[in-house]
Amino acid sequence: MGKEIDHNKSVAQSTFDETLIDDHTVVLTFKNETNQVQSLAKDIDSDYIQFHFCVKGASSFVFNEGRYTLNILEENSLLLYNPQRDLPINLQIDPNSWMVSILVSIKKFHGFFSQEAGYITFLSDDNKDKKYYKDRIISPSMAIVLNQLLSYNLNQSVKSLYFKGKAYELLSLYFNRSEDADIEQCPFLVDETNVTKIRKAKEIIIARMAEPPSLQELADEIGLNLKKLKEGFKQIYGDSVFSFLFDYKMEVARKLLESGDNNVNEVGHRVGYSTSSHFIAAFKKKYGTTPKKYVMSLSS
Repeated sequence: MGKEIDHNKSVAQSTFDETLIDDHTVVLTFKNETNQVQSLAKDIDSDYIQFHFCVKGASSFVFNEGRYTLNILEENSLLLYNPQRDLPINLQIDPNSWMVSILVSIKKFHGFFSQEAGYITFLSDDNKDKKYYKDRIISPSMAIVLNQLLSYNLNQSVKSLYFKGKAYELLSLYFNRSEDADIEQCPFLVDETNVTKIRKAKEIIIARMAEPPSLQELADEIGLNLKKLKEGFKQIYGDSVFSFLFDYKMEVARKLLESGDNNVNEVGHRVGYSTSSHFIAAFKKKYGTTPKKYVMSLSS
């Protein structure tokens, strides 16, 4: 599980998007959309239980000043709790990786489960003063909530309320003991193979972004009907198929422009625009400026 840390790796300092739910609960989110490892740090005292979810990509927790790391891979979660010592977050997030963390005080957490605390092993009297570590797979139902947190686009005034509801929903799914733990909120996603098919759809449109299939062709290719594809994609990724693809293409275009290896026409062609005027209009719609002006702003 542990590995030697690579000190030659290029690492950039960054900060979490932090949402305070109340005095005892914090949600941290981070999307590393760069091609560089991002390092994030936060002091956490020993009163807090930490839940970390790697939604996409991979990350590493660094302990003991870099002498030990603990990897957390895509679609996996990590629960950390040590009442004997503080566990500061020192997290290195790989390129194109997404993380969500929930920090809950032990006092608040006991309150959630006061009637049933016995079945949560690390809350038992025998273990309450011992450190606890658990890694496990993120279920599809949890993945939906995690993606909703990462793709939040409502008014800022309701963000704390929305995150509170989703954080509690996520914890309830995490500790759900029933045989139906992975049954989705959305009925058509009961079959986990549907979730796999929708992930495949995302991979297809990314791989063929310059000439993507139509929605019907995509649905046929993954073996889902059109309605299930559209509803499921929105549930899991928080956006329609082509809105997701548009954002992805614009991000690729922005990075290609930054590299300086391609001119505007070449970049537009690589992300699927046959004419530079269409590409320029799309880029301006996304970023509020033209590709040429964007490149000029980098050099200045």
